[in-house]
Amino acid sequence: MLKKIALVLLLALPMGVFAQNLKFGHINAQEIVSAMPEFAKAQSDIEALDKQLTSELQRTQEEFNKKYQEFQQAIAKDSLPANIAERRQKELQDMMQRQEQFQQEAQQQMQKAQADAMAPIYKKLDDAIKAVGAAEGVIYIFDLARTPVAYVNESQSINLTPKVKTQLGIK
Repeated sequence: MLKKIALVLLLALPMGVFAQNLKFGHINAQEIVSAMPEFAKAQSDIEALDKQLTSELQRTQEEFNKKYQEFQQAIAKDSLPANIAERRQKELQDMMQRQEQFQQEAQQQMQKAQADAMAPIYKKLDDAIKAVGAAEGVIYIFDLARTPVAYVNESQSINLTPKVKTQLGIK
């Protein structure tokens, strides 16, 4: 008899665990981040850096084009001695290499600036998500912007985007 009661309890116990109301939530981090004032400032700073780098790249490209045209005209007139023509050709090749190197460095600088600007924003967002998740008692919060979920049943999953915005002080 005692074995039967123990068996029934062992079988019934997991059913009680599964009968608990599990809470899931979802957010749209992209919507939240784009509403954060820090994001607008970061975008503005990144755009300013991009303009500076693009301007410098255009300036060096124009300088290269001018020297290249002058070199082509001098070669066409056959007015350059061979040693000067070789030296100018080497100068043009060096300019092109410097420009390519600058372009690569500028691209890396832009990527680093973007990562540096966005890191504290995403940290702040993640902290707010954790705080809201703990306050709401959810076991998972899915970010529909970062990792798309094929289906969200909104009656079973709580949209926590407005609460995360409130946690961040966004209206």
